[in-house]
Amino acid sequence: MSSDHPSDCVGIDSDQAGKAPGCAGCPNAEICSSTKPQVDESAQLLQIERRLRSINHIILIISGKGGVGKSTFSSILSRFLASNETINVGLLDIDICGPSIPRAMGLEGEQVHMSADGWSPIFVQDNLAVMSSGFLLGSLEDAVIWRGPKKNGLIKQFLSDVDWPPLDYLIIDTPPGTSDEHLSIVSYLKKCSNLRGALIVTTPQEAALLDVRKQIDFTRKVGLPIIGLIENMSHFVCSSCSKESFIFKPTSGGVKSLTESTNIQLLTSIPIDPIIGKSIDLGIACWDENNKSPAVNAYRTLSRKIINMFPV
Repeated sequence: MSSDHPSDCVGIDSDQAGKAPGCAGCPNAEICSSTKPQVDESAQLLQIERRLRSINHIILIISGKGGVGKSTFSSILSRFLASNETINVGLLDIDICGPSIPRAMGLEGEQVHMSADGWSPIFVQDNLAVMSSGFLLGSLEDAVIWRGPKKNGLIKQFLSDVDWPPLDYLIIDTPPGTSDEHLSIVSYLKKCSNLRGALIVTTPQEAALLDVRKQIDFTRKVGLPIIGLIENMSHFVCSSCSKESFIFKPTSGGVKSLTESTNIQLLTSIPIDPIIGKSIDLGIACWDENNKSPAVNAYRTLSRKIINMFPV
């Protein structure tokens, strides 16, 4: 299924894939029908559950809107969780067409190795492992031009074939929207009792919040728990005078209004800080640039909240 699939798409794992009323007129109806998995779905889900059984907590990072800093957030949160050497963290990037995690984690050019136990993740440090489609590309400039079924197949392979060590947290970075990848990841993880839910990332302006509302509606329709909201790029703090400036001013109540209308807690507001972008470009920990930055402090406080919510 491509990005232009109907809103009532049943997904490729359904018995009605390519045949449901909503499939009428979809350019990929024939593809979905012909690529329906022949292997028993329950067996596949059980295989994924067994592979991920050694993980204590699985957390999805989602946002209906692109450009809100979701991959940046995923990588920095993973680094902060792993800053405690007693905590083992995995970061899985399922943004198949736009994998930015390898650069964010300083792992560009790394290649995945196969063993008898499956795909071996790439380690940033002893207690922080990463897997991304970016490791499978021959060149950093290669475009991934795949239809839905092939993307879904790779996501399933990431979940069933990656040889993760025992982990306290597996952070899963997803692409924007509410499309194939999101339907797939929720479907494939539905037998995993260690799936804790989703952190939803947004920015203050209404253009982002509109798409986030759609994401919230999606999570509720598919039964995915919402852990909380993350307001990214909430404001700018001057490094000289500490004055706060709200660059992306909300026009209709902002995140505060969203939390009140949806009854979802706001876990943190992360300021805009140039060191965040610099650290992602360099593939280093943001606290190496400025350990006392307001943005760094926001991430540090959030990681402690996550650990308190889901103890190791």
